[in-house]
Amino acid sequence: MTEVNSEIAQRQNWMSLLARGDVEHFERTWSGIDLKPDYDVLRAADTGMVMVRGRAGGDGQRFNLGEMTVTRCSVRMRNGIIGHAYLAGRNKRQATLAAIFDAMLQAPGCLDTFKASLLDPIQDALAKKQSNTDRKVASTRVNFFTMVRGDD
Repeated sequence: MTEVNSEIAQRQNWMSLLARGDVEHFERTWSGIDLKPDYDVLRAADTGMVMVRGRAGGDGQRFNLGEMTVTRCSVRMRNGIIGHAYLAGRNKRQATLAAIFDAMLQAPGCLDTFKASLLDPIQDALAKKQSNTDRKVASTRVNFFTMVRGDD
């Protein structure tokens, strides 16, 4: 994998985490920053709808599953770095903070600074949620089997 592809994958990963994080965690992290960066809002947080599409069997014909509410925001830091955020739901403050953090994480050296305080807790919370879901699913699993009864 080239360095550019690695950077793209890394940004995709943190944008995914920022999209699924919660606003309280973002607020705590933001309030813990001593020197808050200056930024301009390019696209104020706004809410809209997107069509969610599915495929029958995962690889069959596409079909429209339904609409989903999405909030997006874009900001430009004073150093010229642009941050974007797209997240499910209607929380405009969360979208704004996610866009700011996306821009901040692109700055040299900032990923290491914010990984432990911003990204790792989101990843841990998501892993815990998935583990709880897996546990609940496993507790309701039914194993069916057929017994052969003689030589007919």
